[in-house]
Amino acid sequence: MKRVISVMLVILSGIKLSAQDTYVFFGSFNRDKEKDGIYVYKLNTDKGKLSKVTSLKGIVNPSFLTLSPNGKYIFACTESKTKNGGSVSSFEFNPEKKSLTFINSQKSGGENPVYVSAHKNGKWLMVGNYTEGSTSVYPLTEHGRIESSVQNFQFSEGSIDPDRQDRAHIHSTVFSPDYNYVFLPDLGADKIRAYKFDSNKPEPLQAAEVPFTPTTPGSGPRHFTFHPNGKFAYCIEEMAGAVSAYAYENGILKSIQRMNTHSDETKDNFESSDIHISPDGRFLYASNRGGENNIAIFSIQNDGTLKTVGYQPTGGKHPRVFAIDSTGKFLIATNAGSGNATVFKRDPETGLLKKTGKSGRMESVSSVQIRKY
Repeated sequence: MKRVISVMLVILSGIKLSAQDTYVFFGSFNRDKEKDGIYVYKLNTDKGKLSKVTSLKGIVNPSFLTLSPNGKYIFACTESKTKNGGSVSSFEFNPEKKSLTFINSQKSGGENPVYVSAHKNGKWLMVGNYTEGSTSVYPLTEHGRIESSVQNFQFSEGSIDPDRQDRAHIHSTVFSPDYNYVFLPDLGADKIRAYKFDSNKPEPLQAAEVPFTPTTPGSGPRHFTFHPNGKFAYCIEEMAGAVSAYAYENGILKSIQRMNTHSDETKDNFESSDIHISPDGRFLYASNRGGENNIAIFSIQNDGTLKTVGYQPTGGKHPRVFAIDSTGKFLIATNAGSGNATVFKRDPETGLLKKTGKSGRMESVSSVQIRKY
């Protein structure tokens, strides 16, 4: 009997030790090193409530964040919207100590970096610079340090809108599901640029067979995502307020549908922003800023096309970026205009969202990542 009890205690202890906490990381346009720039919260996955863990000062405008594949490091676009500035920075997160520590920074290779992505092998980082329309590639050390860039590609051509598209504006850098390609939506040129990515070469970006996919003139492609099955891809178009759906295979996109992210009542001044798919692949979500301030919800059909389900107000202004947790249970939206984030519980059958919680005040909160530890 004693032996049975001992075994049970060991099992129960193991269960307790293996329990995971869900942390939420927020970036912002703090505009001042003396103000908090990155925030860490814990998400109560039973109630959908946020509680603050820590925050970090000493950096300007850490406006977009991504996590390393192992979750140990946070990479941020820094000095965003800083004239003649632009950098990418690395931080270490320790969930046991609940601490966030600065590691180092490198120049981003252009003004106003807006998107950063990490290769699945943890050895490479990609950055997209909006204002000057460029992308840079950096090696990463095993300790999360960003080395000097090994490639920088500068683009120049614009498109039909002289105010918004006088030149190239790279708005995201997204790896393909197999990490053999990188796609760069260019809001200024109305193109989704593509490169091969060979992680074994010292300069991994290589010319792709199809160097770009044109989008509708004046559409302003912004963010981009792949379906979990790897067969479809979707691009949100900021200026047109639309989502374009593509069939995908081996670095090549083929258009299959284009539809509005907004209701028929909205006629102009579109500010569509971010796009994500639920882990089960059944629903696509797209954020609208401007006068809408909502999340558009679409069901995804077997052929990759979309059907509108509805719209969910985000509980604030200017929802720049949102994220869905790995279980698909929660969606968290950042409201940069009102300085708060809203937690929604997601109905896996209908795709609809129900508000469960809200963060404390975070000045111009603009980016969010969610991860279990």
